[in-house]
Amino acid sequence: MRISDLARSAGVTTKTVRFYEEAGLLDEPGRTAGGYRDYPADAAARLRFIRTAQSAGLTLAEIHDVLEVRDSGQAPCRNVTALLKTHLDQVELRISELEHARATLRDLHARAAATDPAKCHADRVCSILDTTPREPVSLRAPFATRLA
Repeated sequence: MRISDLARSAGVTTKTVRFYEEAGLLDEPGRTAGGYRDYPADAAARLRFIRTAQSAGLTLAEIHDVLEVRDSGQAPCRNVTALLKTHLDQVELRISELEHARATLRDLHARAAATDPAKCHADRVCSILDTTPREPVSLRAPFATRLA
């Protein structure tokens, strides 16, 4: 199967096929007498797997490891399950951080809406963002360290 046919059947571009080949995710194909790449029929399924794994958040290195397990004749299900759990945990943590950020921004926005610019204190940079004990705004460590 030529590269254009493979790309079309897998829903990717020929550039993507070449990239995956160079990255070691797709075996280098044989060549036709005319020098064209000649991919086996199962290459399309492998490309679709790579795309699905990427959409699930797996890195190319992780996908490479999964494919190595499969290519060695073993089922990679345990490896994939562990990778998916790790990525799910990371997404859950990020969602929690974003929910906290949303709550903080809502508090700050409410403070901003209630602030009279004419009454801003000269000793503060901005009373909306001033986090003195009189006007608490809580920031969790991940956000505070990003600002530091």
